[in-house]
Amino acid sequence: MGGTATGSSSTSTSTLVVCHSEKEAAAATFNCTFGYHPLLVFLDNTNEALAGMLRAGNAGANTAADHCTVIDQALAHIPDHARHGTPILVRADGAGCSKAWLAHLRALRDQRGLHLRFSVGFTMTDRVQAAILALPEMAWTPAVDADGGVRDGADVAELTGLLPDLTVAGWPPGMRVVVRRERPHPGAQLTFTDVDGWRFQTFATDTEAGQLAWLEARHRAHARVEDRIRCTKDTGLGRFPSRSFAINAVWLQLALTAADLIAWTQTTLLDGDLAVCEPKALRYRLLHVPARLTRGQRRTRLRLPEHWPWRHQLAAAFTRLASMPRPLRI
Repeated sequence: MGGTATGSSSTSTSTLVVCHSEKEAAAATFNCTFGYHPLLVFLDNTNEALAGMLRAGNAGANTAADHCTVIDQALAHIPDHARHGTPILVRADGAGCSKAWLAHLRALRDQRGLHLRFSVGFTMTDRVQAAILALPEMAWTPAVDADGGVRDGADVAELTGLLPDLTVAGWPPGMRVVVRRERPHPGAQLTFTDVDGWRFQTFATDTEAGQLAWLEARHRAHARVEDRIRCTKDTGLGRFPSRSFAINAVWLQLALTAADLIAWTQTTLLDGDLAVCEPKALRYRLLHVPARLTRGQRRTRLRLPEHWPWRHQLAAAFTRLASMPRPLRI
């Protein structure tokens, strides 16, 4: 999910985890490797891992049933007052653009009363490309970056009016299709969908209002999920320990829990570089620091190395933790 200051956003994504030995349900993947193909959901506002499903390496990236399962699990981890009172944006790349999954998201909004919207990549078919090429030049407006500044060499436009039978084709009513055109970076290889030197990317959303440039920048921010995947692989997702699929499925949940602990630690206890650094750096600077517990005068003390460069930040983190109110017992 990706969000704004007034809402929550979650991002659903799949990733490949290479296995270097025989493991149950490990299989050949679409990029000619061997391993697993888990499906994950992250909360963009806090970097938390909300849900994950371990799957065989040959599982489809756009399997609607799997997407429905993990999004239900992810929403169940959001507190009731936030789930029913806060706008939620579900984002995914083109793998999430399946009619069944979008219909499921619409049902969550209509039947359960959730303030839920989606923003997913839209498949570039010949018909979509023909609609893009039919757009007049005046239909394009400059794209913007996440900070609101104009994105050089990029424009956005709406395709919905040139695709009039979206609802007839089975897509959710009210869905809009937006396209961005941009000159490829120097040295980038052109693809068959690139025309006249332009690279086109399309996405679909059911958000009714908002400037096209803002909607496109909001969708593009879903790429931050790649950072979350990298960090989660550094906390154990990248190394499944067992031949048993069931044990590896539990390992996936433990890796996601470790990712959550790091996210909560950085959000609530740390600041500066430590609040945004990678798990490897955090592990070296804080988690692996040698220390000793001493007891005396009816007190327990944690003694840190006198010359450790980050001793003051670690001590400040413990002070913040001790000052936090304890949760009420129910």
